[in-house]
Amino acid sequence: MKVAVIGASGYVGAELVGLLLQHDKVSISHLVVSENSTSNGSLFSELHARWLGICDVPLQAFSEQWFNTAVDELDAVFFATPHEFSADWAQAFIDKGVQVFDLSGGFRLKAPEDYPTYYGFSHANTDALAQAQYGLAEWLPSDFADAALVAVPGCYPTASLLSLKPVVSQNLHLENSLIVVNGISGVSGAGRNGSLATSFNEVSLRPYNILKHRHQPEISQEAGAQVIFNPHLAPFKRGLLATVTLSLKADVTSNMVDQAFTCAYQDQPLVRIKPQCPQIDDVAHTPFADIYWQYDESKQVLVVTTAIDNLLKGAASQAVQCLNAKLNLPLAYSLIAQQSSAARS
Repeated sequence: MKVAVIGASGYVGAELVGLLLQHDKVSISHLVVSENSTSNGSLFSELHARWLGICDVPLQAFSEQWFNTAVDELDAVFFATPHEFSADWAQAFIDKGVQVFDLSGGFRLKAPEDYPTYYGFSHANTDALAQAQYGLAEWLPSDFADAALVAVPGCYPTASLLSLKPVVSQNLHLENSLIVVNGISGVSGAGRNGSLATSFNEVSLRPYNILKHRHQPEISQEAGAQVIFNPHLAPFKRGLLATVTLSLKADVTSNMVDQAFTCAYQDQPLVRIKPQCPQIDDVAHTPFADIYWQYDESKQVLVVTTAIDNLLKGAASQAVQCLNAKLNLPLAYSLIAQQSSAARS
């Protein structure tokens, strides 16, 4: 499969390029940056030195001329771009028969009227939005293989939904009760073009965008239940932890909760059910999600904590999982050694 990565200079784009380089079913044809990027013409390895001698590929500037020249040779394109960019250009690739994987928020929300409120722009490509398939890898729908456009989930929603969906899918939760998600992420979640507010020396543990964060409607939409989302920024580079608190029905037992999580994830090699609370250091630089739950039967209160790497499981490696699903490969193919070896044998 010949692919292009648009937004290859950013943190998520760079992680994605690294993962695609080790995928033996993929050939990277183009690494692309924005039209006015100062990185245009630089080698990818000049921006991301760990790939020196491995990916010394020049970065190209996106333009309509580039699109017209390159699109016919592509099988798939990955957007690691601002939300408005993918919203504007995804349909053009789809019309040319190119599979789209969008790692921005340009297609995560189903309702066009939500975009001005949560993303600050009006969505012009409602046809593409209507056909976008949400790509939470361990919960892909049966018709996922037909999706021409995959909306790769956000990092906070990934951790939150992996915590919630085993419970809500079995209708164990008390309907219309309060569901609270507290999330903590490192500064890389703010992207490579930093500001003073996200400078490592300026960051202290603090909440932000309470009751108005753009990931709140995404979590609620995919959980099928309204949630309160409280994001926090923390002074570490990468990683994310979400703790979800919700009330369950009066007849729900710990065994029922255990069965729900076991059935959901026993065959998912990138989700690990932990015997104790997970920590970010155990998942940083990996594609894994570590989950721990604890249930107080007397109060019918369940607390679920999930830790992920925000740049990998929360973005780049989940995009590769979606690619694998489209190629009818194991979801973890090329992401962990034993999955890749088993698929080739």
